[in-house]
Parts: sequence; structure tokens; C-alpha cells
Amino acid sequence: MIRKFKEEDTVKVMTIWTKGNFKAHDFIDKDYWLENFNRVKNEYLLKSETYVYVEDEEIKGFISVLDGNYIGAVFVRLDSLRQGIGRKLINFCKERYDNLTLNVYEKNVGAILFYIDMGFKNVKIQIDNETNEKEYVMEWKKETEKIWKSWFFIRFILTAQFFCAIIFSVWKMGQ
Repeated sequence: MIRKFKEEDTVKVMTIWTKGNFKAHDFIDKDYWLENFNRVKNEYLLKSETYVYVEDEEIKGFISVLDGNYIGAVFVRLDSLRQGIGRKLINFCKERYDNLTLNVYEKNVGAILFYIDMGFKNVKIQIDNETNEKEYVMEWKKETEKIWKSWFFIRFILTAQFFCAIIFSVWKMGQ
């Protein structure tokens, strides 16, 4: 179940955030994340629209959206990775927002592939001023996804018609 973040979720969410950053961003010194812990906890978490994924009364992951469409964080508990929780959190936001943007470090290849699979497109490459790491700015747009799904549907119909025409021709020749 996905629900809105509550203040009493703070400790668990921040634990997921810290451990997730240490693992996903092991190319950045841990001190950077520790130095930003209070800023994230006291500023960003309170300013954002944050949703938590809860299973068996345990928070397994969360997503935070800032400024109406910027995904500032998507993290899943390390013992719950590869269970579709991140996908559910992204899809939850896709239902509520017309477009979403995010930044992801170039060295976080797994996350980049995940976001591409979720329909995000790379629109810009830049350097993160705080870490000096190269990062991608990625975006997803509802209208683009609708067009893309329509294109696949049209392609499927045309392919089906083509194969039906071939089968009919072969059947006709056999008579």
C-alpha cells in the first residue's frame, strides 16, 4: 500500500535514505550524505510531497516530489530491492502528475536503466556542483507516454493485419 508520509515515519524514511545513498552512491564520500542528513530531514522532507510504500506495517520505500514535479528521492529498503516497490512508487506518481523530472548520477547505471525502463528520457547532462559528479537530467511526460503506447498499439494492429493477410493468401492458394 502507498500512503502519504506522516511525521512519525521520519526515522524510518531517513534510515532508508541514508543506507540507500551509501549503497547506490558509493562513489561519493559517505560524509557528504551525513552532512546533508539534517537538511534533507528538516527541509526537503517537509517541503516535498512524500509517499511511503508500506507492506506488513513496515515502510519498505518512499518517493519525494518537490516543486510540483521534481522527484528528489526514490529509495527502497536494501532488503526489499528488486521486488517492484520502486516501480510501484514511480507509477503512483505517474498517475498524479503530468510530467516528472529527476537527476541521476551517471555512475548509478542501475538507476539510469530503471528510469529508462519506466519511460524517462535523458534531456541534459550536467555536473552536480556539490559532488562534482556527472549527472543526467531525465524527464517523463504523460502525453509522450500516451503517444508511445498509441504507436505500439498501431504497430501491433498493422502487424496483425499483415499476418492475417499472409495467412489468408496461403489459405486461398491451397484451395
